[in-house]
Amino acid sequence: MTSLAWWLAECQPQDHVARTRAQARQDQLTKPRGALGQLEGLAITLASMQGSDRPEVARPWFAVFAGDHGVVEEGVSAYPQAVTGEMLRNFVRGGAAINVLAHSLGATLELVDLGTAVPLERLPGVLHLGLGAGTANFAREPAMSDAQCLAALEAGRASAERAVDSGADIYLGGEMGIGNTTAASALACALLGTPAAQLVGPGTGLDDKGVQHKAEVIERALALHRPHCHGPLESLRRLGGFEVAALAGAYLGCAQRGIPVLVDGFICSVAALCAVRMNPACRDWLLFSHRSAEPGHQAVLAELQAQTLLDLGLRLGEGSGAAIALPLLRLACDLHNGMATFAEAAVSDRPA
Repeated sequence: MTSLAWWLAECQPQDHVARTRAQARQDQLTKPRGALGQLEGLAITLASMQGSDRPEVARPWFAVFAGDHGVVEEGVSAYPQAVTGEMLRNFVRGGAAINVLAHSLGATLELVDLGTAVPLERLPGVLHLGLGAGTANFAREPAMSDAQCLAALEAGRASAERAVDSGADIYLGGEMGIGNTTAASALACALLGTPAAQLVGPGTGLDDKGVQHKAEVIERALALHRPHCHGPLESLRRLGGFEVAALAGAYLGCAQRGIPVLVDGFICSVAALCAVRMNPACRDWLLFSHRSAEPGHQAVLAELQAQTLLDLGLRLGEGSGAAIALPLLRLACDLHNGMATFAEAAVSDRPA
């Protein structure tokens, strides 16, 4: 697509000295080794990512990318496309779930409008990029042009750069776009070589007949595009969406700048899979927040060898699942940093 493939640049290495020191500290805390389970590994991983044996999650950056999908004209969504723009207005007013969560967690919330089907006025605090009136209908043609796909990837990288420049210590991406579970499912099918019927779910609330129809639309799209999908980037261009590409670009940008990422649900995980296929070293910088109710999420997580923090049946999007999981990372750091060692507490350790 381009010779200027910035996503192939090296990702930051993790700090193995910090990891070793964090592991040593965990082994000396006043508890049986391994007693805090997954929280111990989280603290050690964050130490390695942040280059400090005392990691912290104090300055989270949330970014929500919005964009519409031409495939909605195939009748694959329970909601009209006008909802994408209406939800952007709701984000600006502070009325959405991610607003509540970001406020509660003291997080910066960035809103990026990549392109909506229904014309939208300029909204305060929203970065309007205008890549198009949503993507094209990928059941009939590629979802994005080369230029649109590259611009969406760059929009994600630019968001990661803003997060790093602001001093953020963790990045959470979210999405809003009617029809984006269809795009994510189609892209996952292409990347995994899996039939649509195994991955497609209800999205925003389709019934069984609607789910079957969505699978049929995706299979038709796969038949059209698979002969041309010779790599993850072309699969993304043909079957993805503006916000999926932006998320992939953000994850790649974070890995290249060395900032941890907490990945949200199904759509974000598909973007993460695409990012890892584009640059495998990106995987080291990804943490996974929750297992969503979408059936395709399990297959994507398995391919990424990802262990999630939560399994609450969530399927909202917006980055909400990652935000809900964020306090677990904070608690993992607080326990790691704040607990006394056996020596400090004058408590007998088990014999060596």
